[in-house]
Amino acid sequence: MGYKTLGAQLAIDDFGTGYSSLSYLRRFPINTIKIDRSFISDLTASEDSAVLVKAIVSMADSLNLKVIDEGVENKVQLKSLNDLGGQYVQGYFYAKPLPIEALQTWVNGHICRFCCKKSKLIESQCDFVI
Repeated sequence: MGYKTLGAQLAIDDFGTGYSSLSYLRRFPINTIKIDRSFISDLTASEDSAVLVKAIVSMADSLNLKVIDEGVENKVQLKSLNDLGGQYVQGYFYAKPLPIEALQTWVNGHICRFCCKKSKLIESQCDFVI
């Protein structure tokens, strides 16, 4: 049984650095690439970083891949990524790493309320199990 049959997906972490080669995009059934935080931290200070992020986002879009921007720490980076076509972000801007109990509370306090407002569900129906 293949991993996709089980609902699993593959992501390339730290894309653009080290061993994250473009050839992996052809050789493996990748679903997501995570742009390395070094590009994100330099985004507002370096035009080259912005150009590279835009190119990665465009390439991923052409290959129907999801893109996660790693290391987003402030609103300026978030806005820049939004302007460059970014899809998903992770980083301290939203939350620092949390123990599981604190993560459950954070999810219920931030994400569930948004989901409930959209679907008009009552809050007790929105609890996530993580």
